[in-house]
Amino acid sequence: QVHLVESGGGLVQAGGSLRLSCAASGRTFSTYAMALGWFRQAPGKERDIVAAISWSEGNTYYAESVKGRFTISRDHAKNTVYLQMNSLKPEDTAVYYCAARTASGLAFSRYEYGYWGQGTQVTVSS
Repeated sequence: QVHLVESGGGLVQAGGSLRLSCAASGRTFSTYAMALGWFRQAPGKERDIVAAISWSEGNTYYAESVKGRFTISRDHAKNTVYLQMNSLKPEDTAVYYCAARTASGLAFSRYEYGYWGQGTQVTVSS
């Protein structure tokens, strides 16, 4: 089992930055050949992929809406995945979720991830 805990959400003005963290407890990400993803869900909308990374190779994927503004990264020593969010816009407002899957390939659908964090609120004011 992998238990995920997100942190780093909050309220920020448009143009500002936040960094989200996702730490694993229980089994580490290195125990399995894993891929990690950040998703977000705004009220009344679907939970959509924001970014994904393969734990071992570091291959990454970004949704078009965040390319050039968000960066996903991982720290093997800390068993943690990060999402650096810059140039934030009001439309980035959502609950952000960290997710993990026990397969190394990148995945873009929420249904391909078996482990989820509790979510952290990000609110961007205009």
